[in-house]
Amino acid sequence: MVFPQVKALVRWPSPKPSSSKEMGDSAEDMAMAYLQKAGLRLVVRNYRTPGRGGGEIDLIMATGDGTCVFVEVRQRKTASHGGAAASVSVTKQRRIVFAARHYLMCLKREPACRFDVVTVESGVITWLQAAFDAQG
Repeated sequence: MVFPQVKALVRWPSPKPSSSKEMGDSAEDMAMAYLQKAGLRLVVRNYRTPGRGGGEIDLIMATGDGTCVFVEVRQRKTASHGGAAASVSVTKQRRIVFAARHYLMCLKREPACRFDVVTVESGVITWLQAAFDAQG
């Protein structure tokens, strides 16, 4: 996976959630707060396509110019085993793209779009803009 631009690297205080669901929610909370502070606006959180085998998008955000940003949030305690960014596999990317297309079909007009990844590792947030594209 090629990451064309690393927007930011920041250390964020991390609470101690107990379950993996709570850990994921906590990472999404941190990512959302970070992106909002950077000027993005939350449109939808945890968008899911109907039925089995569909996709999910952690955060759908909008930039000031109206670009729709589909954000995958990944958290890892350490960077071992390739780290959080490496865990966004081609299969995961395809599911996100599938969900994004489903979301866009509901809009009257399709905006400019991009797919970002926000990683949270050991309390450090990294925002990877345009981390992958719809071609997979």
